[in-house]
Order: sequence, then structure tokens, then C-alpha cells
Amino acid sequence: MFPGHWLQFVEGHKLLGRSASVGEDADLSTLGAEMKFLTADQSSDELKNFWPGIGVAHDGFVPVASCLEGSGDYYYINSNDDPIGPLYRICHDAVGLDGYDAQSAVERVFDHYDSILRYVEP
Repeated sequence: MFPGHWLQFVEGHKLLGRSASVGEDADLSTLGAEMKFLTADQSSDELKNFWPGIGVAHDGFVPVASCLEGSGDYYYINSNDDPIGPLYRICHDAVGLDGYDAQSAVERVFDHYDSILRYVEP
């Protein structure tokens, strides 16, 4: 399920099941982020059985972390991006059976997902 570069990244840094806390000033969307990294099985379940994963899968988005604040918005990478590409937040209520508008549904959290390393909790 995970692209090879993401799997290598999370395994190499022992991120699976861990959390990260990003302040509003560090998040490109200015919302801040409280997230927990997903396992490959959790990612696959979210992508195949729940929204917004179902609605964005065809565009290459892969869920990699859940929101710990209860928003229902997951964090994604895109398999069409270069390795160490952006980390995105996708607003769950902006994706539905009729599709989604990427301008309003997809928010960039980091330009390069490896930026999350400085925010990972011990």
C-alpha cells in the first residue's frame, strides 16, 4: 500500500504508531497538526473503506497519519509526487460521491514530508 520511499522513511525512523505535534506557525496551512502515523494495514483500510480515502485514491493520495484532534481529516502523501514530496491534509467533509475540489479539499502541511521529523514525539 505505501510507496517504497514512504515505507523506508517510516521504518527507518521508527515512526509507525508514533505521534507528532506541529504548531500553527510550522504548518503551511496554518492550522497546526496533531497526528499519529498509520501502519500499512490501517492506511489500506482507510483508503478502501472510508472517506475521504475512497474519493482521493484514484488521484494517488495515500493516507499516512490520522488526526488526534478528532477532526476526521487524515494526512496524506501522493504516490505521483517525487520521493520526499509534500505532506497533505485532506478535509474529510470536502470529498464525496460527486468528487472534490482540490483547491478547497487538499491542504499542504509541509513541502517535504521529512520535515515532520522535528515534531515527532519521543
